[in-house]
Amino acid sequence: MDARDFIKVGMIAERTLVVPPERTVGHFVPDMPMVYATPMMILEMEMAASDAIRGYLQPGWITVGTEVDIRHLGASLVGATVRVTGKVVAVERRVIRFEVEAFEGERKIGDGRHARGLVNVETFTKRLAGK
Repeated sequence: MDARDFIKVGMIAERTLVVPPERTVGHFVPDMPMVYATPMMILEMEMAASDAIRGYLQPGWITVGTEVDIRHLGASLVGATVRVTGKVVAVERRVIRFEVEAFEGERKIGDGRHARGLVNVETFTKRLAGK
């Protein structure tokens, strides 16, 4: 399957969340501040990227994250509303590349690049079962 047949540059999705205590650095690491954790921001960025293209995938196909190059530019406290976007910027045969950003209000708190690989679920599952 060739992603270029159905995924187009410019496809975009947005996700919004209110930062809960469970997504803070302090939740995972004792004595650290209760601010939005970088891995949690990256997770939300990956999910936004996936959302941008999920509806265009053929039955039996998914995408999996393969690359992240992210900057976390500013802290956000518990209760802050964070908006993340994932936008398709390049499409290869089996790889879709995204620009991702995160904002608290108008303040950019993160940005970077992310790539997702196109995977056939049945083939992927069989390969994993053989490990």
